[in-house]
Amino acid sequence: MAQRAEIEDTYAEAFRSIYARILVTARDRRWLEHAAAAATGHASSTIMCDCEAGVESFVGPGQEHPDFETPDGRPGVILQFHVPRFRKNRERALEKALLARVSQNVLTCPTTTCFNLLDVPQYFRLGRKIAYFGDGYEQRVERYGRHMWQIPTMGGHFLLDRRFGFADGIMGGNLWFFGRSEDAAIEAAERAAEAVARMPDVITTFPGGIAASASKAGSRYKFLFASTYEAYCPELREQLGERSHVPQDVRSIMEIVMNGASLAALDAATQAAIAASVETPGLVKISAGNYGGRLGKSFIYLLPK
Repeated sequence: MAQRAEIEDTYAEAFRSIYARILVTARDRRWLEHAAAAATGHASSTIMCDCEAGVESFVGPGQEHPDFETPDGRPGVILQFHVPRFRKNRERALEKALLARVSQNVLTCPTTTCFNLLDVPQYFRLGRKIAYFGDGYEQRVERYGRHMWQIPTMGGHFLLDRRFGFADGIMGGNLWFFGRSEDAAIEAAERAAEAVARMPDVITTFPGGIAASASKAGSRYKFLFASTYEAYCPELREQLGERSHVPQDVRSIMEIVMNGASLAALDAATQAAIAASVETPGLVKISAGNYGGRLGKSFIYLLPK
C-alpha cells in the first residue's frame, strides 16, 4: 500500500471576486488551444496581472465534455476571468481585461466564435465595443438563436455575443505540496492540478496549474504588497532557524491556486486534488496558505469539518 502524506488540519483563505465566463468555439482543438492560451496569458496572479484567468474545460464534439452542446455545434473551450472584489473600480477593471483579451486574442485567432455563458442582469456591452473594429461594416445579426455582432475580417468574419455577463465568484483557493525533492513536489502538484481540471466551474491560473512561488501579503519593501513567503522557502531553513516552517525532510514546496464560481465548487475541487495527490511517492505533507482571515473570509478546509 502506498504511503499517504500528512494532510494538515488547516484551511485555504479565499476571497470574493467578480468574474466572467465565456465560451470560445473553433474549427478544431488546435485553434481552441491557441485561443485559450493567448486569451488567458499573463493572468496568473492578481498581484501584477489585470485579471486571473484560466481554462475551465474543453467541451462539445470530440472534447473531454462532449455532452455540453455548443451553440454552433463545434468544439469549444470555457474560460473564466476573475478580478477581486477589493480591487478599486473592479467592474471597469474586468471589462477592460475582457475587452483586451477577446479583441486581441480571440478575434484574431482563425475560425473562432465567442459566446457569453453568464445570463445574468449585470453585463458589459462587450460585443458593441469590439464590433467597432469592423469600421462601419459590422452588422447586428441573429445566429444560433442569439443576438450577435458579425465583424468582417480578412479570414472571413468574427461573431460574438452582444452582451457578456459578470457575477460573484471566488478566488484564492490553494494547496501546498511539501516534497522530499523537487520532483516529488511537482508530481504531487501535477496530480492535483489534473484532478482540478476535471472538476466543473473551477480553474487554475498559473503555468501548468502550478506555482513555485507562493507569496505572503506584505513586504519589508514599502512599494510591494506581496513578496516571497520566506518561512516556507526550504533554502532559507538554516538561515531563519526557528522562524522557518519547513520540515527537515522537505526540499521543495509547490502550490496550486484555484478560482471558481462558488465556494462549494472550490471545496469539491480541493478534496479531489487532495485525493489525487496524497499518495504521491516522496510527498511529506499537504497544507494550504492562509493569513488568519486578513485577506479573505472564505475558508476552504483541507479536512472536512
